[in-house]
Amino acid sequence: MNFVALKMLTGDRAKYLGLIFAIAFSSFLMAHQASIFAGIMDRTRSQIVDITDANVWVMDRNTEYFDEVSALTDDDLYRVRGVTGVKWAVPLFKGQPRAKSPDGKFRVVILLGLDDATLVGTPHKMLLGSASDLRQPDAAIIDEAGYRFFFPDGPLQLGNTLEMNDHRVRLVGICDASAPFTNFPVVFTRYSQALNYVGRERNLLSFVLAKPEAGVSIAELSTRIQSATGLRAMSSTQFGRATIVYYLKHTGIPINFGLTVAIALIVGTVVAGQTFYIFTIENLKQFGALKAIGVSDRRIVAMIVLQALLVGAIGYSLGMGMAAGFFSIFVHKIATRGIVLLWQVIVGDAAIVLLIVIVASLVSIRKVLVLEPAVVFRG
Repeated sequence: MNFVALKMLTGDRAKYLGLIFAIAFSSFLMAHQASIFAGIMDRTRSQIVDITDANVWVMDRNTEYFDEVSALTDDDLYRVRGVTGVKWAVPLFKGQPRAKSPDGKFRVVILLGLDDATLVGTPHKMLLGSASDLRQPDAAIIDEAGYRFFFPDGPLQLGNTLEMNDHRVRLVGICDASAPFTNFPVVFTRYSQALNYVGRERNLLSFVLAKPEAGVSIAELSTRIQSATGLRAMSSTQFGRATIVYYLKHTGIPINFGLTVAIALIVGTVVAGQTFYIFTIENLKQFGALKAIGVSDRRIVAMIVLQALLVGAIGYSLGMGMAAGFFSIFVHKIATRGIVLLWQVIVGDAAIVLLIVIVASLVSIRKVLVLEPAVVFRG
């Protein structure tokens, strides 16, 4: 009976291929959009994730996410250092000055000013140079994407210069930093130098990075800092999550991607269901003949489910293959680097495709179950 079911399925090649294409397109579009959405949201916390030396981020109590901060005072840094359980606390500057290359090309950059003494927050994936070279005068480290923007011709090399706020910046290192949400170049330098690269304000301290002493949990230390200073303190994970939540709530990104995924789901369900239903209607006489020779309803239902599962498996495999091919090509491009096909998306897509084929088969099963075997003897 399974062979008969497969022959019935492939008998009409146009409808058979139409079913596969509908599911393949639907699964590809859902996987593609969901993975890009997850990658973009993950980018909003990229600089937080890259700084692994500190466990606790301290900021103004009204700060909601990483890209918009209210400056702290130097006294805030000393107050954090005075909290019981703090092993060390260092300043971190985050700004967005304009950098200009010798040929006049300019762009806003994400500038991170690291503590002069400890260099906490230096990138760990160095392509050229060493993080310790930041101690040199006018020294800075830039990410690979930023370097290729300012110096697109030729291989990676050290010694090139940029200009920020009429100050010379000498590139002593090139790193592989996580792609930021805005896709701006990421530049690391010492805290004291970073203050010279931006317009002077009364307070320029963006964050305080802290680490708890042995035996003190991150949550406990965060609570102590908030109680003692009135500032907001969170773990790296919490701060990264808060940044993602901010963009989910205050931008149209989730709505736009959600609509695309919903359209893919609806198109896949409607087209597959309708095509499968038409296919079943056109084969009613064959199903009637099977009933007439004694094939049970249960066996016929199994045949329809087999047809639906086969179409779903082939369509899903083709869709995931297209999605995997897309990301394998574009994962190395500057604009889409770091965005990959997530295993969670693959599993979720499989569940949705299974739902689509179940809905499509249920529509057809009902028509077959009420079928009278005598239909085979009608004109």
